[in-house]
Amino acid sequence: MNYDAALDQALKRLHDEGRYRTFIDIERRKGHFPQAIWKRPDGGEQEITVWCGNDYLGMGQHPVVLKAMHEALDATGAGSGGTRNISGTTVYHKRLEAELADLHGKEAALVFSSAYIANDATLSTLRKLFPGLIIYSDELNHASMIEGIKRFDGAKRIFRHNDVAHLRELLAKDDPAAPKLIAFESIYSMDGDFGPIAEICDLADEFNALTYLDEVHAVGMYGPRGGGVAERDGLMGRIDIFNGTLGKAFGVFGGYIAATAKMVDAIRSYAPGFIFTTSIPPAVAAGAAASIAHLKTTEGQKLRDAQQLHARILKMRLKGLGMPIDDRGSHIVPVHVGNPVHCKMLSDMLLAEFGIYVQPINFPTVPRGTERLRFTPSPVHDPKQIDHLVRAMDALWSRCALNRSHAVA
Repeated sequence: MNYDAALDQALKRLHDEGRYRTFIDIERRKGHFPQAIWKRPDGGEQEITVWCGNDYLGMGQHPVVLKAMHEALDATGAGSGGTRNISGTTVYHKRLEAELADLHGKEAALVFSSAYIANDATLSTLRKLFPGLIIYSDELNHASMIEGIKRFDGAKRIFRHNDVAHLRELLAKDDPAAPKLIAFESIYSMDGDFGPIAEICDLADEFNALTYLDEVHAVGMYGPRGGGVAERDGLMGRIDIFNGTLGKAFGVFGGYIAATAKMVDAIRSYAPGFIFTTSIPPAVAAGAAASIAHLKTTEGQKLRDAQQLHARILKMRLKGLGMPIDDRGSHIVPVHVGNPVHCKMLSDMLLAEFGIYVQPINFPTVPRGTERLRFTPSPVHDPKQIDHLVRAMDALWSRCALNRSHAVA
């Protein structure tokens, strides 16, 4: 086999379909978020505004977080020293897990190297703990959940997105005595819609199923202490296993689950993705714990309120221009383009001509024909930056002869 030719062909397919992904070299600068520096291909530099980051609240630049990380770095050094079983557990990891357990009202939490690994490792391990387990998964669950469920050595059922009636049908067809788990998300990040948590919990009660809720795009963002949508809706006690990230609203790095002490102990003891992975550095754990603690306070609520306000303003202004906004009520602002080539073109022009950085979202992240630009306003995007973005979108939408229509929702 000609391996180079096969690689060329695989990459050519992506280019031909208009969905080849390019990385933009940007340099974040402390204290200036959401401003950054773009290292242009011609060797020059240009100041840009980041509009697509998942550091939703700017906590990656917050003095409270940076102070905690500096102190831990000076005290312990760079790395953790190994897996959690081999010298990789420190007081910083234990403190972080205590903060996370408290955040979700659970007995315990377990930190992984990412939320992707937390989902994959946990979901793929559950069959070892519950023989005969059946997993019911929303069809739009994140790739990490899908991967974990694929590797799960047991029965799998996929229900239509947010379709509680379809989920009920699937549950009712299976053996009432079989152990069951329903895996879903609180916010689906590409459309920004909410999962029907209460309704799914009702079904879980009826059919004696466990509930597994991914709150990756909601922790820090919703609820009086940033515990997520389940906290906002008073449903934390009805969720058996939470999954979350430390790399989005908390602004640092890593992922976790939170559950009963017994459930966490079992995952800790059986999941290869946890057992054989080096733990996150102590400085990262310290920064994440400080961020979580800060966002539990009234100061954290001020950031959440400001972020929600900016998201509403941006949606309202783009809707006023006839942009196809799919407004599901969350903090995410998706503008549908529907073509990968046009989506990439818009992204490139926004960056080069207006200093606005927003990456195109193409297949396989979203279905073909639903390509979009996904904006994530933060508390520190000011009115001038919002106005600049709106005017740029208006100019480019007209120039590219894209259809204007009423908002989707």
